[in-house]
Amino acid sequence: MSDLASLSVSEIRSGLDAKKFSCAELTKACLDKAERLSSLNCFTLLTPEHALKEAYAIDALIKQGKSAPLLGVPVGIKDVICTEGVRTTAASKILGNFVPPYDATVVRRLKTAGAVSIGKLNMDEFAMGSSNENSAFGPVKNPWNPEYVPGGSSGGSAAAVAARICPITLGTDTGGSIRQPAAFCGIVGLKPTYGRVSRYGVIAYASSLDQVGGFAHNVKDCALVTQAICGEDPNDATSAKRAVPDFTKALGRDIKGLRIGIPKEYFVSGLSPEVSEATRKAISVLEGLGATTVEVSLPHTDVAVSVYYILAPAEASSNLSRYDGIRYGHRAEGQLDLKSIYSKSRSEGFGKEVQRRILVGTYVLSAGYFDAFYVKAQKVRSLIVKDFTDAFASKCDLIVAPTTPTPPFKLGEKSSDPIQMYLNDIFTIPVNLAGLPGMVVPCGMSPSGLPIGLQLIGRPWDEETLFSVASAYEGATEWHKKAPALAA
Repeated sequence: MSDLASLSVSEIRSGLDAKKFSCAELTKACLDKAERLSSLNCFTLLTPEHALKEAYAIDALIKQGKSAPLLGVPVGIKDVICTEGVRTTAASKILGNFVPPYDATVVRRLKTAGAVSIGKLNMDEFAMGSSNENSAFGPVKNPWNPEYVPGGSSGGSAAAVAARICPITLGTDTGGSIRQPAAFCGIVGLKPTYGRVSRYGVIAYASSLDQVGGFAHNVKDCALVTQAICGEDPNDATSAKRAVPDFTKALGRDIKGLRIGIPKEYFVSGLSPEVSEATRKAISVLEGLGATTVEVSLPHTDVAVSVYYILAPAEASSNLSRYDGIRYGHRAEGQLDLKSIYSKSRSEGFGKEVQRRILVGTYVLSAGYFDAFYVKAQKVRSLIVKDFTDAFASKCDLIVAPTTPTPPFKLGEKSSDPIQMYLNDIFTIPVNLAGLPGMVVPCGMSPSGLPIGLQLIGRPWDEETLFSVASAYEGATEWHKKAPALAA
């Protein structure tokens, strides 16, 4: 096989079991490809020694006849997820030398499933961004066209899969940070229901919104990585005590008669014609497979961005207060008093976007403004949850919508206008505020050859329906088979 790094999980598993190649050979191929495509800046750190040590151990297990869905499969880990003995920075200078003494639960579960980590993936600093331009390691570039953004904050995770460097990666999604990069890079990505996956060992941005999920070439691979990381964790009080279904059993199900809600608030002025057309064509495909469509209303969509940029910065202000130059993280040099240590360490360690959100969050939590901003935003969040609850209760089984208002935009195009950057998440943020599962599958290409993604939104804990619909759509189309030229 000429390009082992481009294989899917199923192809890897069958190839390893048939002794067509070894896990070590596969791991070396992925590491070599990461080096060859280093100009994309997908990784903050490659870990060849760790990876090859794990690979040789996996080869020994395979010789003993061992098998598992992810045994020997190379993965990349977003650099906001702790990895024992491997630097974890959240793409920030303030954590530039942080080496965790333990693995995050999701990393431990991937290791238990037999996956081999090849390195840490670039991202927007502390997961704050929609373009992966807010990284202390520099921007990630879109594999389809390096002049364009890959989406954020999990840009490195999405770009590495799209470039066929490794078949699956982990990312996090606080306001769209899995789904938007998946759409921009033409791959599959899933944000599970809040509480479905442990956040233990994930460096916090906004604790009531953050959720770990996977990226993959195709729906089946996404189901496999999701299966591996889900489940209750006693180390995370927000992880739910719920049985984890076998998501692969949802693949290939007949979707005839399934009710698909089309939110009228998502097809408004500001939605680019190419995204609108690709989304509507995808909906037609689902109708051709036997699903029925009905218009639904999510009336508080237009205020979701405002609510998010009160609540998320408020939580960030609290979570990031621990990085003070005293307890751990970057500390400014010189003989300084306590106040100066705090201010200088944080101003040196945090980038501009992180500083902006900390300031916003501190403001909305301050005396005199708490009720006017934070409390009111929480009340409106409840209304957003009710919008989805009402739609699912009476009209539909899932919701299908655009992922982003536009196809990928150029590097630097929106970096000087934070409001325009924030509005890019208008269709993904409501899902996080409501704690729902959201999935993206590729559904088209723009006239300039850039990917467009279709967003599927499910009821709480109903990832199975998302997988069944995504699988049916994938089986009826060819978009998932397309790859950037440089991936060859």
